[in-house]
Amino acid sequence: MKKNWNNLFLLAIITCLTPLSQAFSQDDQLVAASTFSEDEVIPNYHYEYIPDFTYDEVADRISKMDTEMPFELNDRIFSFIQYFTVRNRDYTRMVLARKDLFFDMFDETLKKHEMPSEIKYLSIIESGLDPQIRSRVGAIGLWQFMPATGRMYGMYVNSEIDDRMDPEKSTEAAAKYLKSLYRMFGDWEVAMAAYNCGPGNVRRAIRRSGGKKTFWGIYNYLPRETRSYVPQVQAMLYILNHLEEHNLHLEDPTYYQATEKIRFDRALNLTKLAELTDLCTKDLESLNPSLKRGKVSDVNKSIALNLPKAKASFVKQNLAWLSDSLNNTPTTYLTDNGKFMLKPIEDLVEEPELNAITYKVRSGDVLGKIASRHGVTVTQIKSWNGLYSNLIRVGQNLTIYSSSTPAVAEVRTNSSGQLLYTVQPGDSLWIISRKHAGLTVDQIKRLNNLNSNNIKPGQKLIIG
Repeated sequence: MKKNWNNLFLLAIITCLTPLSQAFSQDDQLVAASTFSEDEVIPNYHYEYIPDFTYDEVADRISKMDTEMPFELNDRIFSFIQYFTVRNRDYTRMVLARKDLFFDMFDETLKKHEMPSEIKYLSIIESGLDPQIRSRVGAIGLWQFMPATGRMYGMYVNSEIDDRMDPEKSTEAAAKYLKSLYRMFGDWEVAMAAYNCGPGNVRRAIRRSGGKKTFWGIYNYLPRETRSYVPQVQAMLYILNHLEEHNLHLEDPTYYQATEKIRFDRALNLTKLAELTDLCTKDLESLNPSLKRGKVSDVNKSIALNLPKAKASFVKQNLAWLSDSLNNTPTTYLTDNGKFMLKPIEDLVEEPELNAITYKVRSGDVLGKIASRHGVTVTQIKSWNGLYSNLIRVGQNLTIYSSSTPAVAEVRTNSSGQLLYTVQPGDSLWIISRKHAGLTVDQIKRLNNLNSNNIKPGQKLIIG
């Protein structure tokens, strides 16, 4: 026992004699932390402030709104206001980024048809203001027209063009259709419901409700999707008129681009048109969303294209030259020491011309096999025939330009002493005039009584 007490006493003495390290104070912690950069220590969180709001606040704001259509708040509308301002703010911001592209045009069309301007918010719920969006049942465009309804209102659809994706044509059609539904039911909210589910379903709902004629009167008898449809339109009407109150700001605006319609009256490719006018192909495609494949075929050559207004004057002043040049094949891609370079078609006039043959696809053919047989590339065959994939079908005719076919003499003299030129594949009146000094496009047209710039390979033209 005495031994244990001695050991404890010795341990206490040693502990007291041991030098203690300096205490680590709170001030020292700040000094230590300063040796690290803030980026390493402090995480960077981005929080978006979403203002709180009550039913009564929203009702008060709506009561002060000046609208052409009756608009009173209820629980259903309030729930969609909460959804678009709290849970799905990204959708609302997307709409904000697109609305300036279309709202002025919507207002102009609705005013022309003497309709409430609030109808334009219907397009937000239909398409999210995307002119090329397609629903699971085949409805397309800003106003989501089905093919049959689109045809009723003069919207043309084929494999290359779909007028339902044309913002102006589809908006005009939507205004006419909605106005006819309003005449049918006498109420704009009911007309919008009929636009969504069809007039037959609305008539059935009216009968089942005991003859009520308002949207909220027939609400419980409408298809489930249509019950949500009109309240969402009204929710968007409120939100886009009270953005500040919900801290919704446009961060990446899409600016409206003034356009002018110009008709070329010929088949053309938007890529070639962009090349000749120093425009962006993407811009031309977005201004002409009804063109499915980025080109105008002979069948649709009478349509007018939307071009940026800033370029319209240049295009109109040079329309003859542009129309002539658009008849050419697209820019040819050549290789030089393994590197790709661009060579405009105008620079190829001095090179030997290729001659066209028509090849009929047979069973077992593929583009690679056909290209190898004729000494050309798959890319060339696709370009010459407007193909967007490698798929071909038996019996299909393909145009192939091959130097292996016998060349036709370009210029000869006829019995009257006139110089005759044989049009070659890829020729245009402008290219022919470049080949012969002192010859202009107008002279060629006058000598040959041509009313347009259209020419075809093998055609004989008087050039002097």
